[in-house]
Amino acid sequence: MHSKVDPAILEALGLEPTSSKLVSHGGSGFSSTFKLIADKDGEQLTYFVKTGHGHEAEVMFRGEHTSLNALYSVDPSLNFVPRSHAHGPMQSSSSKFFLVTDFLDLGSSAPGGTGLSLAAKLAKVHTTPAPIPPGFSKPMYGFPVPTCCGSTEQDNTWTESWAEFYAERRLRSILREGLRKNGPDGELSAAVEKVASVVVPRLLGGDHLKGVFPVVVHGDLWSGNHGRGKIGGKGGAEEVVYDPACVYGHSEYELGIMRMFGGFGSAFWREYERLVPKAEPKEEFEDRVALYELYHHLNHFALFGGGYRSGAMSIMRKLIAKYGQ
Repeated sequence: MHSKVDPAILEALGLEPTSSKLVSHGGSGFSSTFKLIADKDGEQLTYFVKTGHGHEAEVMFRGEHTSLNALYSVDPSLNFVPRSHAHGPMQSSSSKFFLVTDFLDLGSSAPGGTGLSLAAKLAKVHTTPAPIPPGFSKPMYGFPVPTCCGSTEQDNTWTESWAEFYAERRLRSILREGLRKNGPDGELSAAVEKVASVVVPRLLGGDHLKGVFPVVVHGDLWSGNHGRGKIGGKGGAEEVVYDPACVYGHSEYELGIMRMFGGFGSAFWREYERLVPKAEPKEEFEDRVALYELYHHLNHFALFGGGYRSGAMSIMRKLIAKYGQ
């Protein structure tokens, strides 16, 4: 069944209503999703459209738009993410918002792609220094806009110190959200504060962690946000990622959620670790990844409650026993 394309979307893309149609496509827990098919200058174009209601949708779509284009801008020739074309309020309702990206034909086996592996593409992203934000004289940790990991809004205020950013903008922030959703929890609160105030500076402090600089990190790279497909109906099949919640941060931060849910095989890890050396001190690498995984346990506790608390507590007990004394 075809839906009418909102005039704000048509205007943003420079399309005519008579040559554009919107078809329901897939599904999302946070938005309605569509495939937009249009003819422009004799060429058929395909886009992916998300729509949603209220402030949450506005923040989520702005964050995803900025995230996709931050990943895309590292090296457009990678063909690693669908480019985002527009986001904003719909004309039909000021409380409804849209996001338009390249359409991603997942499952395509079309020939003619770059042939680059997921590890090679991610390594390029994770070794390319972040741009300098406006108003600053050097790259910073953070992101120009808030982003959403699941439905959790993330504060990405620019910060000079990665340890400070991770302690305040990730661990303490997600604890507050978890307590708001699930009620007071003295044991969890004390453990998170111990990790944020003692373990994070010990493992991530600037005088200790060597050779780290801000790079763009996808931020929600579990296996469900990775696939193989053709972008925008052009070229061949590619290793692609989508639904990002980006931050300019330490590249190893990416690995926390990748380890948490698995799905990335040994061949990926071997190639990635060859291309992106572990930060010094290397002997603390596994503990750093556990520290980064902790955020996602706490986020899932905030989102879903229940068993994710025990996973967070287990990680924190081990880190506190080793570094928190």
